[in-house]
Amino acid sequence: MTDTFPVILAERYEIRDLIGRGGMAEVRLGYDRRLNRVIAIKLLRSDLASDSTFQTRFQREAQSAAALNHPSIVAVYDSGEETLVQPDGTSRTVPYIVMEYVEGHTVRELLGDGEAVPIPEAVEIVTGVLDALEYSHRAGIVHRDIKPGNIMITSTGAVKVMDFGIARAIEDSAATVTQQHAVVGTAQYLSPEQARGEVVDTRSDLYSTGCLLYELLTGHPPFTGDSAVAIAYQHVREVPKPPSSIAADIPEAIDRVVLKALAKRRDDRYGDAAHMRTDLLAAQQGNAVSAPATSTWASAPTTTLPQQTDAFSPARPETPAPPPPVTQQPLIMPTEQDDERASKNRLGLWLLIAALLVAVALGAWAVSSGKFGGADPKPTASPTPTTIAVPDVTGKSEQEAKAAIESVGLVYAKGDGVASNTIPPGRAVSTDPAVGTGAAPGSTVTVQYSLGTAMVEVPDVSGKTQEEARDALEKAGLKVGTSTSEDSAEVGKDKVIRTKPTANTTVQRGSSVALVLSTGRVTVPDIKGMTLEAAQTALQDAGLTYNVNSPTTEKTSDPAKKDTTEVTGTSPVAGASLDAGGQVTIDYKKYDFQPAPTTTSPKAPKPGDPNNPSSSPSTGATSN
Repeated sequence: MTDTFPVILAERYEIRDLIGRGGMAEVRLGYDRRLNRVIAIKLLRSDLASDSTFQTRFQREAQSAAALNHPSIVAVYDSGEETLVQPDGTSRTVPYIVMEYVEGHTVRELLGDGEAVPIPEAVEIVTGVLDALEYSHRAGIVHRDIKPGNIMITSTGAVKVMDFGIARAIEDSAATVTQQHAVVGTAQYLSPEQARGEVVDTRSDLYSTGCLLYELLTGHPPFTGDSAVAIAYQHVREVPKPPSSIAADIPEAIDRVVLKALAKRRDDRYGDAAHMRTDLLAAQQGNAVSAPATSTWASAPTTTLPQQTDAFSPARPETPAPPPPVTQQPLIMPTEQDDERASKNRLGLWLLIAALLVAVALGAWAVSSGKFGGADPKPTASPTPTTIAVPDVTGKSEQEAKAAIESVGLVYAKGDGVASNTIPPGRAVSTDPAVGTGAAPGSTVTVQYSLGTAMVEVPDVSGKTQEEARDALEKAGLKVGTSTSEDSAEVGKDKVIRTKPTANTTVQRGSSVALVLSTGRVTVPDIKGMTLEAAQTALQDAGLTYNVNSPTTEKTSDPAKKDTTEVTGTSPVAGASLDAGGQVTIDYKKYDFQPAPTTTSPKAPKPGDPNNPSSSPSTGATSN
């Protein structure tokens, strides 16, 4: 079908080799002639291109994905439509999406042999996915299809999540089942609500991420089966084994994080990606986590598939057992007098019961009010609630949030700061447990507060001391990472030459920024092969002085080398480190031009040449 596509789209994008194919589209390597960069081009399948519904869904995918700009999300650069002429003369429109080309491999390829990956690598991959989900969820976009095939590891080790917005594009509503009743997503990574065809939310992505983490740690998904229906049923009904029961080196804390992410009820999972990431990193470092013990889930209630019961129907009484057999008696028909007598008996019984209830109520009131026994009236204690709904404190200050939580009988605790593009710094972002969750009276509710926007710009700290750079980076919402040293003539000792990422680059708040510090020394440049004049200039530009040894002479017949010089070496050698202003000794040679001798061939003698006897005229007898 790709043969029907043109070589050039929009007079700009070259279509090259096929690099991927999915249920709705195929992806080809491409080249942007205008910006001179390699790209990826997604084209709607030709057999779907004539369907206006799929065209709309495909365009919606482009809009959803283009709204996301994050280092861990594959970027969308452009989208459009191309009109193609069919062999019969008719035309049709084929939509396309121009995306960032990511060079690397998918996590599916990483797991291709069924072997687990090391725990630090698994945590790093899932942390990258959670970073992307935290950003997309704040933008109101649920991925719906987190799986190893949609996670890329670049050649530099960075994590990239692909196909954002596809699940939203495949459907016309927020539900998980399409008009053809096909579940959106891959069976091994479906959340229970997706398997039941219910509306999904951000916690559905966290369930799928839990499945991904489980497979990275153990080498296989939490549930497998002979069919998608069998796997979906397990997602709804069965609790997975703890990962440590498969791989003994997995800590119990990571077990807890995985099983909390895989909770059947959405309210039992992590409230957002940031909380799951915090717990996962804490578990890797051996710190305490908020997830409950793994034994909690063994007795946790599970839900059922919609085909089996109605989740909202009242419980039905069990069918009573049939009465024991009795011996047949003569059938006696009741008379009108019998009916009247039975009716009067029932009425009398009800009147008696009502009178007794009134008497009991009056007696209880009299005792409690002190009418009998001379007791002082005491207030009746209100019943203690079994659970309290966690109040919504989003957007409140710390003082307001604390007052709201304590006013309902819960204990307030301040949590770590989190990035937010929508909530001002210092205001409440989320709670743990989540808003509306039932909590036991006196239990602790942790409130996370906004640190500000999720993406920040790396400040320029070049020329600053290490402490000054640290203060500037922390003020910008970033952390100082590793520090390395490099020779520099322009920057003083122990001051910053540059940062990684570089200044003015936009990165996620809380990211680590590495510092490159100056040693205050200079690296001897490689000047071998240069002319003496060029070498002297290079050393001066590097902040060094020089001393020149007497030259050696080399003969040459090459006219281009006439009156030229060439550096043959230095002391110290190239790459050595010297203090600024240090001296380098130059060894060089001068070329002595000597033209090559000219050799000519002897000329042929002319006839009659007196110098050549052989050229004299021949003599002979003449006849008379």
